[in-house]
Amino acid sequence: MGHLVGKDLYRQLGNKIDNLTVRAPWNDTLFAILKELYSAEEAELVIKMPYTLTGLDRLARLTGLPADRLRTLLEGLADKGLVLDLWVEEGYRYMPSPMVIGLFEFSMMRTGPAVDTKKLAGLFHQYLSDRQGFVAANFADGQQVSFMRALPHKEAFRQGEYLEVLDYEKADALIEAANRFAIGICSCRHEKLHAATKECDVPLESCTSFGSAAEFLIRHNLAKEVSRSQMREHFGRSREMGLVLNADNVQRNITFVCHCCRCCCNPLLGIRVLGYPHCVVTSNYIAAIVSDLCVGCGLCAETCPIDAISMVASPAGKQQGKTSQVAQIDTDICLGCGVCALKCKPGACRLNKRQQRVIHPETTFERILLQCLERGTLQNQLFDNPQSLTHKFLRGMVGGFLKLPSVKRALMSDALRSRFLHAMKKGAARQGKEWLAEL
Repeated sequence: MGHLVGKDLYRQLGNKIDNLTVRAPWNDTLFAILKELYSAEEAELVIKMPYTLTGLDRLARLTGLPADRLRTLLEGLADKGLVLDLWVEEGYRYMPSPMVIGLFEFSMMRTGPAVDTKKLAGLFHQYLSDRQGFVAANFADGQQVSFMRALPHKEAFRQGEYLEVLDYEKADALIEAANRFAIGICSCRHEKLHAATKECDVPLESCTSFGSAAEFLIRHNLAKEVSRSQMREHFGRSREMGLVLNADNVQRNITFVCHCCRCCCNPLLGIRVLGYPHCVVTSNYIAAIVSDLCVGCGLCAETCPIDAISMVASPAGKQQGKTSQVAQIDTDICLGCGVCALKCKPGACRLNKRQQRVIHPETTFERILLQCLERGTLQNQLFDNPQSLTHKFLRGMVGGFLKLPSVKRALMSDALRSRFLHAMKKGAARQGKEWLAEL
């Protein structure tokens, strides 16, 4: 009976995590992950926690735990990355970590005897690479709002075009705007190392964080603080190694940039291996080939992390003494990262502006709302108290309405999306949570 009670507890925990900002479908592997990460007492606390950032006083009322015991549990969970604690308006606020970015990344950034890294790596590898599992749950229905976006390399632009790039798509501008920096272990690379599928020679310590995210990781010993100049040097090494820069999918208060390779990065593998092109949101640029300059070397095709470039027969062929093959871009999946152009010595491969602008969410608040709307969990952000029967009723009623395909399409459309987000900001302000809309 104890075993059944235990599994029921972790099943409830799995349901809670599945209803956060990304879906986390239940299976035996997820059960094993949760059992490895959470004690029974920690699992019960997270189940009772609100879905959104919440202060200690409210948590004490909802969970019924004494403040000292609650604080101790929260600190332990935050040290493991299972709960986020952010300093907001003169105090810490807490929320459960979603699967991504959260449980996976922070668990695989941890080191030391207290964590069985090899066991966790094997479990996460099995869970995230399941073709019908995590990636499908978040992108199989045409969802387009991912947690990360491609950040173009400035060296990949044609001469003069970089001046028109907006600051949030410039790595050097992001570094200059931040006030704190951290570098930690890349979770994907660490997982692939233990799963024996890491093919690259990229160092494990390559994941970069900024601002509040850097502060969280440094405080919980999940990453090391670095200077602004060290961060610039780190980005320079990534450019030399031809890594994809995948940034937080927001325009303001960017919290991370991943330095990704084709063999390790789970979102890139979601595109290249599992076939879901929206695992990473494209930049506002796209690779293009000037066929007259292409020498047919194939370096761009070899370098592309998602196999968006192929070598095809040249229209001119050998008749005019030109190469017999030229590069061709698959514009349906090209991320606009610019890695291909870094290797193109003749300058045939460069980034051009996309014909249709990609609208990235302005803030984390907007991204989370849009993510949750696509994935059917927005009602949990609006009515966040799992202990309230009123909130439970409203979650069911509003959730059913928001899941209607016509409603979802309308709110995500260019015509209504900005009005929808504006209404959500006003709602947060009426609840005295103006700070939430600025995250």
